[in-house]
Amino acid sequence: MTTSKRHYHITTFGCQMNKADSERMAGVMEDMGFEWSEDPNNADVILYNTCTIRDNAEQKVYSYLGRQAKRKHEQPDLTLIVAGCVAQQEGEALLRRVPELDLVMGPQHANRLKDLLESVFEGNQVVATEPVHIMEDITQPRRDSKVTAWVNVIYGCNERCTYCVVPNVRGVEQSRTPEAIRAEMAELGRQGYKEITLLGQNIDAYGRDLPGATPEGRHLHNFTDLLYYVHDVPGIERIRFATSHPRYFTERLIRACAELPKVCEHFHIPFQSGDNEVLKAMSRGYTHEKYRRIIDTIRRYMPDASISADAIVGFPGETEQQFENTLKLVEDIGFDMLNTAAYSPRPGTPAALWENQLSEEVKSDRLQRLNHLVGIKASERSQRYFGRIEEVLVEDQNPKDKTQVMGRTGGNRLTFFTGDIKQLKGQLVKVKITEVRAFSLTGEPVEVRQALSV
Repeated sequence: MTTSKRHYHITTFGCQMNKADSERMAGVMEDMGFEWSEDPNNADVILYNTCTIRDNAEQKVYSYLGRQAKRKHEQPDLTLIVAGCVAQQEGEALLRRVPELDLVMGPQHANRLKDLLESVFEGNQVVATEPVHIMEDITQPRRDSKVTAWVNVIYGCNERCTYCVVPNVRGVEQSRTPEAIRAEMAELGRQGYKEITLLGQNIDAYGRDLPGATPEGRHLHNFTDLLYYVHDVPGIERIRFATSHPRYFTERLIRACAELPKVCEHFHIPFQSGDNEVLKAMSRGYTHEKYRRIIDTIRRYMPDASISADAIVGFPGETEQQFENTLKLVEDIGFDMLNTAAYSPRPGTPAALWENQLSEEVKSDRLQRLNHLVGIKASERSQRYFGRIEEVLVEDQNPKDKTQVMGRTGGNRLTFFTGDIKQLKGQLVKVKITEVRAFSLTGEPVEVRQALSV
């Protein structure tokens, strides 16, 4: 089938892993000869890469699908694809709900998009949700940025948190080899990328599914060792990683982050609840005391490190006192950023079947109270930047003010300052901070440090 001058559009919902998957699938589409269309209504292939963490994200997908399903009745050659976690969760049931779909594919099949599409173009309606070993992808992703890039290091998750659907939809843990990860980073360095974010649903689990052991009995490969192994990749100026799990977070990892100058002083470690009984019901495998010790250790090695996290309110059976324990944890630690959500029952998870569900009114009230505190603490944390000189990696133009560029500090604070994007994109600029807000900064450029070239 010829695909000359045919267009595709991908809409991505959810986490960084989904964004990385979308970039890989976009690379497949362009390798097949398709061109990107900003407008889905001008596309011949529309792909929705979906998220099922919360019900509202899932329902939004069905709303989008409904509009395109109507369009397909007028344009039968339109190809509709649902990928990602909703696809994995629903499988063939998705075809019964939206029979206009051509392809339903789970996250583990992102690298197989070309083969699956070729089957669709031969006239088949395809469902690909069976567990597979994720093969290395030789297709170049179509990356959204020319400065920063995602690099997957481990797929899937073996944890069984009672609220979380991820293990059901993303499969078991599969670590990439250190050599494959370094090779991808080296190629990105050659292409001029300056910052890499290493990704995993539970990145601290990296390597435990790979063969081999050390004389001390440790897994031969672990995430701390991986950081040492990739740290000197030429051209890469900054390394970030997400997402960490408190159950596996070690002092050795913290020490490595303090020792390795390219690793940014930013840690994203979800705590989910500040109450031990709720954490036990969630099957998280740690206490709030352990979580506090982790943060204390980080601040002992790196006093200025930024800490971000995720939290859930309104988990089944959560009492007012238990919720207040979460507020106390946020008050005591003072996060730079906290992603918050009201508990949403998800199909196939134990907690969704429990009878002690809380009302939407209670969950909404607690979410508002938590968000209010988060804003206060983030504003307090931002004050430390005022008057300081921070190094900012320029990523793009400020879409709201064309006279400004924007980028992030090593601590992941979004920062704006006046400058020409054509001259500064991809450069490291020392910026004196003149204005602070809860989640962003404004400053004045002081000095441009030419980023290292390969």
